[in-house]
Amino acid sequence: MTGSDTASDQSFRHRSVLLDEAVDYLVNDPAGRYVDATFGRGGHSGLILGQLNADGRLLGIDKDPEAIRVAEALAASDHRFNGYHGSFAELSDALNAQQWPVVNGVLMDLGVSSPQLDDAARGFSFMRDGPLDMRMNPQQAPSAAQWLAHADEKEIADVIFRYGEEKFSRRIARLVVQRRVEEPLETTRQLAELVAEAVPKKEKHKHPATRTFQAIRIFINRELEDLEVGLKVAADRLAPGGRLVVISFHSLEDRLVKRFMRDLAQGPKVPKGVPVTADQMQSSFRLIGKASKASEHEIDENVRARSAVMRVLERRAT
Repeated sequence: MTGSDTASDQSFRHRSVLLDEAVDYLVNDPAGRYVDATFGRGGHSGLILGQLNADGRLLGIDKDPEAIRVAEALAASDHRFNGYHGSFAELSDALNAQQWPVVNGVLMDLGVSSPQLDDAARGFSFMRDGPLDMRMNPQQAPSAAQWLAHADEKEIADVIFRYGEEKFSRRIARLVVQRRVEEPLETTRQLAELVAEAVPKKEKHKHPATRTFQAIRIFINRELEDLEVGLKVAADRLAPGGRLVVISFHSLEDRLVKRFMRDLAQGPKVPKGVPVTADQMQSSFRLIGKASKASEHEIDENVRARSAVMRVLERRAT
């Protein structure tokens, strides 16, 4: 979930999860250069700027044009900040545009933000009827409705199973293909009702469409592919002592982040029998602390915090 609003008149408000903890881990040099790779409404960016001095710099990146409008307003009021419209998969281009060869920290607060979820026109949530869109950047194609109108049954089933871990993915895909012949799937309500009809066994306290909506959103926005690219670039561009802080909200993201950070911290894998020194075996990276989760108090204040997991990787100073 991306950052929160910077202005009191935002239509859809959002509280950043693990806000203080993430920024405390991230900022260790007030004159450093940092990246908020999921700017959202600027919640993390505002706190980061509060810890930087006059020489510090911050770059905010986001796919969403609405988020970039907030970023542009912040850039106009604070010379230490710049915004970049794009995915964090474009992190290398964004840093090159700033002429930053390395950075002191990168923060990624993954997934969909509250403003996106709460705006029915964006089509992310089955709780509000709206157009079946789900694009973080509405300027890019295809929308969820466009994809569902043309994808074959196997592709739909594979996406729902892979990204949603939905065991009834084949039933859902079959009904999508049958139903779209009768009428196009154009609204979130249509899809949610179709999934509820297709799923024979309901999970307690979970809407039957939860996994399907998650899967289609991740697929449409290339979230996991972008995450893999973004993680690698972020680690490559960290200065000595720099940190990568990642907050994820579902198991697919967290498994990817955990594996990436663990493999870097373990260092190079050398075949048996190859003569190497201890120094050659030591990784340039280390894990900072254990995975962190939101407190019970924060979960009480913001139910969306319940699934948040934060992990931190640091490039060794020496």
